[in-house]
Amino acid sequence: MASITVRNLEDGLKHRLRVRAAENGRSMEEEVRDILRTALSPQPMDHENLASAIRARFAPLGGVELDLPPRTPLRTPPLFD
Repeated sequence: MASITVRNLEDGLKHRLRVRAAENGRSMEEEVRDILRTALSPQPMDHENLASAIRARFAPLGGVELDLPPRTPLRTPPLFD
């Protein structure tokens, strides 16, 4: 197993780490290992497409009905001679 040394750790950060480790019933060293393990574990990919994600985000807000203008025939394209 490898080991690392972290230098210049702020006092406040070390204190918060000590408190967090105590709350979880572990040593500071084990708490750091758990934090690193969690932060660096592969995250599951969400395969939802963008349109579905947008729809899900805005669906609770309701929709808007828009009046569509009537279709007209296409105009004749210009000739560039």
